[in-house]
Amino acid sequence: MNIGQQLFRTIWPLVREKGEHTAYCVAIIDQTVLPHEWRIITLDSVEQMVDAIRRMQVRGAPLIGAAAAYGMALASQESPSEQHLQAAASRLLASRPTAVNLRWAVERMMRTLLVVPEAQRCEYAWREADCIADEDVRINQAIGQHGLALLQRLAVGKPGRLNVLTHCNAGWLATVDWGTALAPVYAAFDAGMDVHVWVDETRPRNQGASLTAWELQQHGVPYTIVCDNAGGHLMQHGKVDCVIVGADRATCAGDICNKIGTYLKALAAADNGVPFYAAVPTPTIDWQIADAKDIPIEERDVDEVHIVAGRAENGCMTSVRVTPEGSAAANPAFDVTPARLVTSIITEHGCYAPGRLSDILQLVDPAIHPVTMQT
Repeated sequence: MNIGQQLFRTIWPLVREKGEHTAYCVAIIDQTVLPHEWRIITLDSVEQMVDAIRRMQVRGAPLIGAAAAYGMALASQESPSEQHLQAAASRLLASRPTAVNLRWAVERMMRTLLVVPEAQRCEYAWREADCIADEDVRINQAIGQHGLALLQRLAVGKPGRLNVLTHCNAGWLATVDWGTALAPVYAAFDAGMDVHVWVDETRPRNQGASLTAWELQQHGVPYTIVCDNAGGHLMQHGKVDCVIVGADRATCAGDICNKIGTYLKALAAADNGVPFYAAVPTPTIDWQIADAKDIPIEERDVDEVHIVAGRAENGCMTSVRVTPEGSAAANPAFDVTPARLVTSIITEHGCYAPGRLSDILQLVDPAIHPVTMQT
């Protein structure tokens, strides 16, 4: 995406000379300081990558998958032994439990690396990580085009602006590029459609207010930030033409696990006859889970509920407590929207009714997406 007249992905490898040897590091955009600061940091070890994923310097299911792949490449650079790679895989898998792309990418890297001699594993690792990143870009571009067709149909005969409501950040910052839920919006805007986005703030980490708003602003897409509780009101008054969200995991039955609060938007959309779409790349579909109750829901630090970070009037970043001292808090990071509330799932292969996701299997390369289907 274009930031300050320069094209960026959210993650990319860099060559770093170490004496007579050439080594790689990984550059990322530090999302914990956006929108107030633009900071690129470099990671030199798998431990640094684990920390970046855990601290949400990189976040969003597709980007977490690509980051995990590059984490495995960093591990292979440290030592290509199977023992070290297995240990690195375990640390990466434990960094965030809900986003299935992380597991998918780590398992794909391990399948690739363990069948080649140790001396070649580092070379293969960087090559495969680059492939995963490039695939993510192509997948998201395709999601954008399929979603664009949905938006164009909604706009037929509608006077004025098309209004899309989204929750959390599922734009290019959540992927390697283009995004999932926002990819159709960018495609529509670039095609000349009059489109506007209602941006949920998305407590407690405010990824909507800080990240979605920032990247829409960079692209020039009109948007309005609203508090998390405003979505139902907007729908009741005919101000939302559709809801598009991303996903951190989808079951093979079409249930959508996404940022906490998504379920409430789906309920409001169903009550008001508003189409509810989920943009889901194939690597985000967990074919091994049919019952959404089996999805692990990440419980994050309760300080994210108690404390809000922002920029003070003097321009410095600061944190303030908004709850009474001694208050108990809970911080589930995700919830599950049942398939019955989902109008359509937008994938890189097209748009599918939740109950027809298995139709994708005939289009999936088993070498890339080995599937054990649960029923």
